[in-house]
Amino acid sequence: MPVLDRERSALLLIDFQARLMPAIESGQDAVANARRLLDVAALLEIPVLFTEQNPAGLGPTMPELGPPGLTVHKMTFDAVRASGFLDRLPPERVLVVAGCEAHVCVLQTVLGLLAESRKVVVVRDALGARRKESKEAALRRMERHGAEIVTTEMVVFEWLATCEHPRFRSVVKLIK
Repeated sequence: MPVLDRERSALLLIDFQARLMPAIESGQDAVANARRLLDVAALLEIPVLFTEQNPAGLGPTMPELGPPGLTVHKMTFDAVRASGFLDRLPPERVLVVAGCEAHVCVLQTVLGLLAESRKVVVVRDALGARRKESKEAALRRMERHGAEIVTTEMVVFEWLATCEHPRFRSVVKLIK
């Protein structure tokens, strides 16, 4: 999987929830980048799945990202363990993952997906944690187990593939 292909990608946004985000270091940046990924996915017709951890306790997905489309509500930190989660992910697609918290739900979900032989790409600048060291440790661990680590702009330009794409100008406006 050297370059992301929009025809073989899906976007997974993990637990960007209202009550959680105020505690996340640089949380506004992670949400802004997740919004960019969502907007580009919509323009390029890339499937999107959201998760919400204990929504009664942590609230719904941030309004800046919503209303979320297809959403899996879960109590397990690893979304793979949630009933029906894997069934909602398009098969044979590389999963582009963003979310919170990097060292809890994102890490455990990514490890669960890798154990299911799914290809996973984690978007570093659309990932949050309460502490920087927790995020960095999670990124190192996910990469060590087979996830690729990328940035929002890497994803966007790989999905576009060419400046001749009919949506190029619209997409570029979203990241500037």
